[in-house]
Amino acid sequence: MKKDVRSLSLKDLCSFFESNNYPSYIGKQVHHWLWKKSSFSFDEMTNISLELRDFLKNKFVINHIKIDKIQKSNDGTIKNAVKLFDNLLVESVLIPTEKRTTACISSQVGCSLDCDFCATSKLKRIRNLNPDEIFDQVSTINLQSKLYFNRPISNIVFMGMGEPLLNYNNLILGIEKITSNEGLGISPKRITVSTSGISKLIVRMADENVKFNLAISLHSAIEKTRNKIMPFSIKFPLNELKEAVKYWYNKTRKKVTYEYIVWNGINDNLKHIKALIEFCKASPSKVNLIQYNNTENPFFSSASEKKIQEYIFELEENKIPVTIRKSRGKDIDAACGQLANREIN
Repeated sequence: MKKDVRSLSLKDLCSFFESNNYPSYIGKQVHHWLWKKSSFSFDEMTNISLELRDFLKNKFVINHIKIDKIQKSNDGTIKNAVKLFDNLLVESVLIPTEKRTTACISSQVGCSLDCDFCATSKLKRIRNLNPDEIFDQVSTINLQSKLYFNRPISNIVFMGMGEPLLNYNNLILGIEKITSNEGLGISPKRITVSTSGISKLIVRMADENVKFNLAISLHSAIEKTRNKIMPFSIKFPLNELKEAVKYWYNKTRKKVTYEYIVWNGINDNLKHIKALIEFCKASPSKVNLIQYNNTENPFFSSASEKKIQEYIFELEENKIPVTIRKSRGKDIDAACGQLANREIN
């Protein structure tokens, strides 16, 4: 089986050409085509001779993603069914608003975790995405944004399919290519990685001095409730998560964002509000209250507007920044928690 040329670093590419009696600078040219220009094919590399392009075709492949299907929401959101080189599917989403265009990116085929309220968790993890597959999603959505909205993407969120931190190495490599001037050159300040709370890997990111933003799917600051709706969290207790977030802030000086859905009869009471406030006060943070998007689990339904306003009032009284995040793309199952490789007619 031929090797994917994008698995080689710039140094590896230069060494490859030298070992085959070609000038090492050709490695830089190929690298430029692969990452700066996001080339799908060796035939696009027009400043390289035909002979050398044929040589590359015989040695390597470019396992670029393919867009299998595109669905468009009434609110302008675009959901891509992304086919990988092994015919597996993931989904990515382009979310336009008046002031920004956001790319929502997947990190795994399926998901390693078991959050009961999320449709993706029902798929189970098949494999992790490679760095180039992560990069390709961003590159493709950037082109779509220019095509449909006449502007490049402004933000990237790793809130698609999968738990990003359980694909740690590939995630970091993919982001390095996205942010590099030799790649897409997108500022890491415009990237947010959302995790369900893998404490030791939050600490690792802080130690490695990453420059992107961190969001945590919290949904309850009471252990018993969180363990029930997110069973994996038994292995990652809230006290460990709280300490990891403190460590993150002390190292990076970046506030974490807590993502939080309020459900009827689950966390829509003062006890849960007080627990969230206490958790937030442990280190500088902000809260995104997320609208619940139906995933056909009868256990979950949205809390009343009154209960949500109680959360907002109490958080603001305690000087904790809070935002209501409105769902987009619900009519095509493209909203938060709905990605499950389903096509809506």
